[in-house]
Amino acid sequence: MSFPRCALLWARVPGGRQAGHRAAVCSALRAHFGPFPGALGRVPAVASASSSASGGSKAPNTSLFVPLTVKPQGPSADGDVGAELTRPLDKNEVKKILDKFYKRKEIQKLGVDYGLDARLFHQAFISFRNYIMQSHSLDVDIHIVLNDICFSAAHVDDLFPFFLRHAKQIFPMLECKDDLRKISDLRIPPNWYPEARAIQRKIIFHSGPTNSGKTYHAIQKYLSAKSGVYCGPLKLLAHEIFEKSNTAGVPCDLVTGEERVTVESNGKQAAHVACTVEMCSVTTPYEVAVIDEIQMIRDPARGWAWTRALLGLCAEEVHVCGESAAIDMVTELLYTTGEEVEVQNYKRLTPISVLDHALESLDNLRPGDCIVCFSKNDIYSVSRQIEIRGLESAVIYGSLPPGTKLAQAKRFNDPDDPCKILVATDAIGMGLNLSIRRIIFYSLIKPTVNEKGEKEIEPITTSQALQIAGRAGRFSSQFKEGEVTTMNREDLSLLKEILNRPVDPIKAAGLHPTADQIEMFAYHLPDTTLSNLIDIFVDFSQVDGQYFVCNMDDFKFSADLIQHIPLSLRVRYVFCTAPINKKQPFVCSSLLQFARQFSKNEPLTFAWLRRYIKWPLLPPKNIKDLMDLEAVHDVLDLYLWLSYRFMDMFPDASLVRDLQKELDGIIQDGVHNITKLIKISETHKLLNLESLSARSQSHLSGTLKNQGRRTRSTKTIGSKAAEPPGSGAGDISLASRLVQQGLLTADMLKQLEKEWLTQRTEHGKERTESGTFSKGARKKKKEPDLD
Repeated sequence: MSFPRCALLWARVPGGRQAGHRAAVCSALRAHFGPFPGALGRVPAVASASSSASGGSKAPNTSLFVPLTVKPQGPSADGDVGAELTRPLDKNEVKKILDKFYKRKEIQKLGVDYGLDARLFHQAFISFRNYIMQSHSLDVDIHIVLNDICFSAAHVDDLFPFFLRHAKQIFPMLECKDDLRKISDLRIPPNWYPEARAIQRKIIFHSGPTNSGKTYHAIQKYLSAKSGVYCGPLKLLAHEIFEKSNTAGVPCDLVTGEERVTVESNGKQAAHVACTVEMCSVTTPYEVAVIDEIQMIRDPARGWAWTRALLGLCAEEVHVCGESAAIDMVTELLYTTGEEVEVQNYKRLTPISVLDHALESLDNLRPGDCIVCFSKNDIYSVSRQIEIRGLESAVIYGSLPPGTKLAQAKRFNDPDDPCKILVATDAIGMGLNLSIRRIIFYSLIKPTVNEKGEKEIEPITTSQALQIAGRAGRFSSQFKEGEVTTMNREDLSLLKEILNRPVDPIKAAGLHPTADQIEMFAYHLPDTTLSNLIDIFVDFSQVDGQYFVCNMDDFKFSADLIQHIPLSLRVRYVFCTAPINKKQPFVCSSLLQFARQFSKNEPLTFAWLRRYIKWPLLPPKNIKDLMDLEAVHDVLDLYLWLSYRFMDMFPDASLVRDLQKELDGIIQDGVHNITKLIKISETHKLLNLESLSARSQSHLSGTLKNQGRRTRSTKTIGSKAAEPPGSGAGDISLASRLVQQGLLTADMLKQLEKEWLTQRTEHGKERTESGTFSKGARKKKKEPDLD
């Protein structure tokens, strides 16, 4: 018989005189098997508990800790050694012991020292109890301790080391909290960019409002340099600088998330590059760098890209362009790098004025007018009403492809084109050169997402209002003076108040965990989902007062979407950073399908993609078709974005780009005829135009204003639902208000009345006929009541 087996048999007799013998045996067992989790006796005060303390850091949010599953042990091939040593355990006795252990206040306090708050302690105990009660055989050490407790030879507290071992199995972050805190320490971001710290950069801040020439002066420095990089917030702006640079005889490459264009015939990189800010290189040396729209450093989702560019660009001169509200923030950040900021202030080149009267009716539109809406439904409604008045309008909104936006802008700017009115969202705020005489705010209420990812409905900020209003009367347009007003008379005073407020200074810059940091984090938590990993990382992260961690809801959405697909962590991370519109089901399902093909190691070829999107696609017949085409365009964008990260798995980027250009043309034709599509959609009840009346909108604006300019969307919706019909509208009929607003004409009102009377008559006949039916043969309940 082997020594371990022989030693175990010495300990078969429980309690009493054999206690000394068992202690000796246990010493022998420890020498052979390694130490037990704790001494076989009363648990001493644990000195090592302090080592897992946070050292003054904030306590982690344990609600983010998702317990892993530890399966009970099945029958062992060696048999139940613990039972041979002592005796089989009585499960009822064991359950009583465990319940007593759980209720011990001393044990709960000891758990807190190891990071087990009440919630984690309870979850860990439930798992521990299930493991003990459901296992066919237990490890020798815990079996002996349980047996000793049954015979009062040990104390119930002696279970704590085994309980703690189990807790660390289901909550592995308890074992490595200090390491996790070090990895997620986001303090002193300037140290992340050694190449930039190795040189003394000259920083010039070009500060001024829209249409002040600040970016123009920065670009002149960029063009005259031996090498340079332009970092813009939009693909359209990167394209504009790319074309302007090459037209000026300065060879310039283009780099965006979905596109790489090299102008040199031999494929060599040019000395100049125009890129979107996320794509800039922080290791390539340049003579001049331009960072446009620096105020976006505070953006809840994308701010990290501007922080990275500002701190990391390796350029002798860095020209920063943006609002004056960012000056103090930029100066403070660069003070930590030892770099001084030279500020150059600019004034608007052309005058702009806020009118004393609102538009009130679309009958008062003039050539050069731009109506700014904050929802697609308003875009559709206004476009339709403009067409009814015999006018043509161009349409620009965020989800349109860049080519379509440029085509609509060109149509509006062309003095020979009959299209003289523009209907747009705040997408015109940057990236497009437009010849606008007058900006008309259709509404001042815009849905937004705050830093916590919460949706809010609130009036536009001063910064947003100035950015949009500044598009009127641009220096290079045919209108040398700009005008701004509102659609509704009641909104005009609020607009003036918003524009006269000082712009709130930027207080913090965004940060974002890198793939390397997440990979190191995952090394310690290998079985945690990527979405949960991000939550824990953000919770553990520490930042200096000038920074905040950007909202990562979109990243987590994608992570949850593809969690079940077997991918390496690095690949999974890249897929989750792909920019997608999570409101588009087809785009989301495409990300899922792309990831599934990738996991099978099956390249996504051009032929496969054509079949997937069901090419060729027909021109849109209604608004729903147009939106579907926009979604397909986004899917092609996703393919191209991934093709530059995984060239072997997405091999046909050039063919897909040609396909995308063809699709762009189809969408352009659809948008050109958008009023016809809206009309067809209305006829077939595919479109529900939600348009607030002038008075109800002003009522909402006033409510928000009185509540400190901030109201949660749920509260806003709830307050609207609680209003009695006619409240705040002076008891004017809905028809009268719609006529006043210009959404209905007298002829349309007569036509609606005629159709309503006809439908009511037909419905009356149906109800008369249905009265002859038996009770068991009534009309279908799903049939709508036309009354």
